Formats: sequence, structure tokens, C-alpha cells
Amino acid sequence: MENATNDKKRKASETSTKPRRVVARNSFHDVAVPRGYISSNDASIHGTLSNPVFNGNMAKSYPFKLDTFQLVSLSCLERQESVLVSAHTSAGKTTVVEYVIAMALRDKEKVIYTSPLKALSHQKFIEFDKMFSDVGLMTDVSLSPTASCLVMTTEILRETPCHVVKADSRPTPLHHYAYPVVVGEKILLLNEDKQFIEANFLKLENDLTKLTEEKQKQLKWDREIHNVVKMASHANHLPIIIFSFSRKECEEYAVSLSGYNFNTKVEETSVENIFQNATRCLCEEDRNLSAIRDMPPFLKRGIAAHHCGLLPIIKELVEILFRKGLVKVVFATETFVMGLNMPAKTVVLTSAKKWDGDSKRYVGAGEYIQMSGIAGHRGQDEQDEHGESIIMIDEQIEMDTLRDMVLGEPAPLVSTFRLSFNLVLNLMGRSDRQRIAEDVIQNSFHQFQYKKTFLNIGEMIEKLEEKVAKLNASGGADAAEYNKLKLEHSELEKKMFEEIMRKQYLRFLDGGRLVKVEEAGRDFGWGVVVCVKRTGSNFAVDTLVRCSIGSSETGSCPKLCPPCTGQDCEMQLVSLPFSSLSAMGEKIKLPSNYGSLEARQSTLLKVRELEKCSPHGLRKVNPVEEGFHDPVFVNLVEQIEKLGTQLLSHPSIRVQEVRDKIQQLKTKKADSQLEEFRVELRNRSQVLETLEHIDAQGILTVKGHAARLICTGDELLAIEFMYNATFNDLDHHEIAALASCFMPGDTSRKEIRIRSKLAKPFEELQATARRIAEIQNACKLEVDVEEYVEATVRPFLMDVMYCWSTGGSFFDITEMTDIFEGDVIHLARRLDEFLNQLRDAARAVGKASLEEKFNAASESIHRGALERKWVRRSSSLRESPT
Repeated sequence: MENATNDKKRKASETSTKPRRVVARNSFHDVAVPRGYISSNDASIHGTLSNPVFNGNMAKSYPFKLDTFQLVSLSCLERQESVLVSAHTSAGKTTVVEYVIAMALRDKEKVIYTSPLKALSHQKFIEFDKMFSDVGLMTDVSLSPTASCLVMTTEILRETPCHVVKADSRPTPLHHYAYPVVVGEKILLLNEDKQFIEANFLKLENDLTKLTEEKQKQLKWDREIHNVVKMASHANHLPIIIFSFSRKECEEYAVSLSGYNFNTKVEETSVENIFQNATRCLCEEDRNLSAIRDMPPFLKRGIAAHHCGLLPIIKELVEILFRKGLVKVVFATETFVMGLNMPAKTVVLTSAKKWDGDSKRYVGAGEYIQMSGIAGHRGQDEQDEHGESIIMIDEQIEMDTLRDMVLGEPAPLVSTFRLSFNLVLNLMGRSDRQRIAEDVIQNSFHQFQYKKTFLNIGEMIEKLEEKVAKLNASGGADAAEYNKLKLEHSELEKKMFEEIMRKQYLRFLDGGRLVKVEEAGRDFGWGVVVCVKRTGSNFAVDTLVRCSIGSSETGSCPKLCPPCTGQDCEMQLVSLPFSSLSAMGEKIKLPSNYGSLEARQSTLLKVRELEKCSPHGLRKVNPVEEGFHDPVFVNLVEQIEKLGTQLLSHPSIRVQEVRDKIQQLKTKKADSQLEEFRVELRNRSQVLETLEHIDAQGILTVKGHAARLICTGDELLAIEFMYNATFNDLDHHEIAALASCFMPGDTSRKEIRIRSKLAKPFEELQATARRIAEIQNACKLEVDVEEYVEATVRPFLMDVMYCWSTGGSFFDITEMTDIFEGDVIHLARRLDEFLNQLRDAARAVGKASLEEKFNAASESIHRGALERKWVRRSSSLRESPT
């Protein structure tokens, strides 16, 4: 037992609901303890909750000195208490995981390692299998499922005290460089104290001025890439990962290095052996695919490309060879590092900008952290003192933009919890439907974040109302006089705005100007002007406007929606007519990459901070201060300032401030996020009742039970189409082709070919989708009908899947589309899952003939290259190269 009296324990348990924090050098330790928890650990061996230590026999030893955060984490684990570890990429979090497994095996217990990604689970299985004796895997592949240590993707949680340990520094320093193309040398961006070196940025700016428009046209990126690779190779800073945000460019850059060889003869032989062993599981026809046949020459020279469009077997091979040190140069998209442990010495970004599907924007701080963080992993090379991250730049860039990229904070974690029909159907399938639905919403992370803002809101309102009563009783000033002054002040500000819009509006509406946005009677609050552009004979103002999350001009909602008070919101770039502006404020600095989500959210935070610091409202524009000395402006400014001074000194302002605060809190209480979810739940339930998935009492019908089995495609559309008997007249090959329309994925630029027998079913599928969208609109779920049809009915792989289902070769189907081979396989596997779900749904509604057809369709595509072949299952791949 700990060396403390029961009274002391009781006192500790009563105060334990608040986290306890202990700060050590480069390490933070918090403790969140359930109420009433009493530790039974011996303090002489395990220390205390706030200062955990372990003086017993360690379950695992390490050949290096553990960092503070690792020691604290291991000590907490030995106390049999939960730990949440937060640390930089490469800091050594896996050390804590390894110790958990060693503890479990020492104590004859089972341990489960969970991961959100199958690829990461497979990677960790290989690592743990080398380290420990009894390890199994359970994903889409099942290996040793009864092992003491299981690696899987299922999440397991339980209530225990939880220690939060955070490391705020990297064990291996990371040097950040800019590389101005053509100049050919690196420029250090941060000093040893992590401060941005402005003098070096000025040198970068000067170097970029040499990149004239003519030189831009003559720029050969292959040559620049070669220079960067040679620079890293000469400095013994391989392996190197070069990130390009284009799949095509990744492959082109890899091909451009065909004259280089980074491997020894022994390494070339090892690559050849591993490649042959890995591809042995493929049939001869698949081994002759160009995507397979053309790879060995590059891999043997230590060069590879990696992106999601590659064949899965090639992707896995590249990952394995890279970790074994047999691939030294990888050209990859950013997915290469998503959750996977891919240690490199150097990381290069071929551009500071990326295309995000809507626009070309600067890389965000969070994205940069993710990519650059893998450079300089601990333990990679004892002689390495640092990792290097290099950003290739070919155009002028603002200092703040570059500084924010390398020093900025990632975007905050915000819940995107949304109600879906599948979720509602599954909730309706429970006995206590309404209570369970509310429990799910109440206990969601989204609602947790929302509630944090409004704790004890009722108590706050009561206290403020008492304060108003006391102020009134103490002889507050005449409210009528105060309201009259306030109205006069407001009218003068309105007149000023009208004069500006009449005379000088284009000179005020420049980038960064704060403007009040009101549209169709809806108040969007303060926005930020980006620019003014001419649209025909009129002008429009591109403005960052506060909107409820998920609303957009081109998304599922036909119009932008202002957020309710206290609701989560985001900045959207909207083109507004002048009539939507009701006031102008001062200017703020507008980030150059305002198109990115992180930059827009940063702008939102700036506006909120200004509002927070301005309890009486944001200061309106003062034309005189900005150099406009028109007599009308001068006169209005004098009157506004005079009335403003009277208002601020008026005794009634204290009463009014408190009343305003009360009204704000009452509005927040009324605009409860939970109430919004309740309304949406009612609307979705109405859709389900209209489509006969539930009855008037909210009980699932047979049709509803079938729909809840569908999660890969649109469940409403799938079941409606099943019930209208269209599938009945198709054979299983045609069903496979038509079902492929439900799969989301890349859009093909090739002409879509729809076979004559499938033309009418395809039209019926579109008509059914259109009817479902119209029903949702009628039930007050705002949906753009044509966008819904386009998103749920995608015919790009119909002919491809028909050919494959009828026995065509993988070579044949890849020639029929411009979609990458790896994407075809991914979509086909999703289609296989969908067909199996349709089979189960047909069984649930008693449609035996359809069940057989769906099963036959699944079997017809589940073959050859589309079958799951897992490279890492080969024992020969576990051996290090000789």
C-alpha cells in the first residue's frame, strides 16, 4: 500500500477529478483520475500518481538511455494505469508500445495492438514478430489468431485512471531548408533556438528574383531534382523521400533517375530475390503486367515511386525495401507517411503548394509537420546528428507564409460527427430507440466539445440577472437617454458607410478589410475581404465569410448558412454583391494562402480575438485616419467620435453590457447543438418513413432491416433499386457492372461506354436517386438533387467490371480506363464488399434468387489480381539482406 493514511487517500480522491500536472524538462505529465479512485501501489516501488517511478525488474531492456517521457510512461504502465503518449514523429513512442507487449508476455496476459490502418497493422506485425515470440494478426488477413499478442484494427477502451505524457522536443534535431531552384544551394530557415532566420529569407527572396519569366519557361525540374538527390547522396544523407503532390510526377521523376545507381551488387541481388519471392504468388499473366515487369530495374538501383494508384503488391514491396535500406530514393505522394513508420535522413517537398481538389494552395503547417517529421528518426544511424527537410521553391513567397509553414501549429482537432441514414437505421433497430439515439449524440466527441463551452450556463444567467437588479436598485442612469444616444451613434455609422459606398468604395474594399455581412435577412457577422472583381457591368466582393460547418455554395446545401450562436463554424470564400455588406471595419493581415482550410481558420481566430477584445463592438472604419479628408468624412468622424465618448462614459452602459451578456447566453442556450441533432434526426426519420424503412412508431420494417446491412454504398438507393425489381432481369455479370456505379472514386476522362442491356437499368438508377433526393428535400434535408445523383451514380467502371466479371484479363481492363491500376483494384474490392452486403440484404428480405445472383457476381470478380495478396506473409521477406 502507498505510504499515506486513509484520510489523505480520501482527500486525494475527492479532488482527483481535476488533472494534475508535473512538468519536467521537455516532458509534461498530467493525470486524470476517476472520482473515488484509490491507488493500492507500493510507493517505494511505484512512486505516486503525480510522480510515478518503477524500482522493480523491467519487462524489457533497451540499448539506449530512455527519455523522460518514456520513463514516466513505463512507470505508469507498471502501476497498471492507462497512458496517453503525445510526442513528435521519431521521438520514440513505439518504445512505450513495445514495453506494454513485453509486460503482457511477462505476466502471461494477452495484449492487443490496435491501429486505424491495415497497412500500419501489417507493418507492426512484422516488427513485433521479430521482437517477440507469440504474435498474431487479425485484419483482412488472419495469422495466428490465438497468439498472446494480437495486432488488429478494432478499438478497445475501458475506464481507468489515465496518465497523459507529452514530449515537446525531438531526440534527433531537424534542420529546415529552402532550396531556390536554379540557384542550386540550400538556405537554412531556422536557427538552433527554432527561430526563423529573416536574413536568410531575404537571401532567398534575392535568389528568386534571378528566376525570370524566361528562366521559368526553360526550367528543367528533372535537373533540379537530380541536384537535390546528389546533394543528399554526397552528404551521406540517404535514404531520401521526395514528396510530389502528383502521382504522374512521382513516376516521371523516378524514371528520370535511370542513370543513377545507389545500391551495391550485394544489395541488387537482395532486391532481386525479394522481388521474385514476393511476386511468386501472382499468376504468370499478372507477372507480365508492365506495372510489375518494369519495376525491378529501378528497385535494384535503389529507386522507387510510391502512391495510392500503384498495384498494392508494388506499394508493399517499396515499403519493405525502403525499411530494409534497399531503396534509397523514393518519390512519393504524402500518403506514404500516413501512419506508417518510414524513417529517412532527408525529406524534400518539390513544391510549397499543392492542389487540394478546389485550388492550389500552400502546404499547411500540419501537413508539413507530418511529412518533414520522418526525417532523422532516432536510432537510424548513430553517426547522424540531425535530419533534413528541404522545400523546393520556384516563385516568390511571403515571409509569414513560409514561417507559418515550418513553425505553425496544426489545425485543432474538431469533431466532424454527422448523422447518417445508416446510423439512424441502426439506432432504430434498438429497443429503446429514442433514448439510445440521444445517448449516442450526447456522448459523441462533437457534443463533448460543444458542452465545454457552455458549462453551468444557467448559473451564469442567474448571477448576471442578480447583478442587473442591483445596478438598477443603486440608481442607474436614465435608460431612455442612453438608448437615444446609441440610436444616434448607429445612424451616423450607417450614414458613414453609405457615403463610403457612394464615393470611395473600391479604395476601401482591399484585401484584409473587415466587413459586416448580411444576406437575405441572415446575419453572418464580420467577414474579411479578399478582393473586388468585376462581373459584367457590376462588381462582386470575394469575402471570407463565417458559415456553419458543411455548408457551401456548391455542396449538398444550396446556400451558405450562418452559424447559430456558439455553433462550430468555418470561413468560406464567397463572392458577394455590395448589397450584402452593411458595415466596414479596420484592416487585418490576410494570409497569402487564404484558400487553405488552415489559413481560413487562422483568419477566423484573428477575427474572434478582435471581437473578444472589443466588448462594445469592432471599431468601424475611419476614412480620415486612412488619408481620406473629404469634408463629409471629416464631419461624420467628429460626430461619431463625440457620441462614442458620451456612450462609453454613460452610467447605463454597465447595465446594458450585463443585459447584452445575458441575452447572448440565453441565445446560446436556445441554439443547443443537441436540439439541432434532434431536428435532423426527426427529418431523417421522416425520410425513412416515407421510403417505408420504418413505420409510424419508428420501428424498422423488413426493408429497413435490409438497408442497415448496407454501408459501402448508398443504402437508400441500393434497397430502393432492389425493391423495384430491376436487378431481377439482369445476369450476375450485369449486376456486377451496374453495382459498380455505387462506388466512389476517381473520375475517368475516357468516354463512358454503357452496354445496350444496361442502358435502361442505368437510367432507372439515376431516376431512383433523383426521387430519393427530392424526398429528402421535402423532409427539410437540403440536398442538391443533381449533385446527389452525380455523387451516388458513377458509371466510370461499368464496362471495366463487366469485362472482368466475364473473365477478361487484368491487362485487358487496365487498357479500358485511364484510372490507375491500384485504384481499379481498390474500387473492385469495395465492390466485392458491396455485393456481399447486397447478398445479405436480399437474404434478409427473402429474395433467394437475388441472393444467388449477388453471390455469383461477387465470386466472378473475386479472382486474380483483385484477390488480396499480402507480400509480408512470405517468411523470406523477414530476412535481412546478406
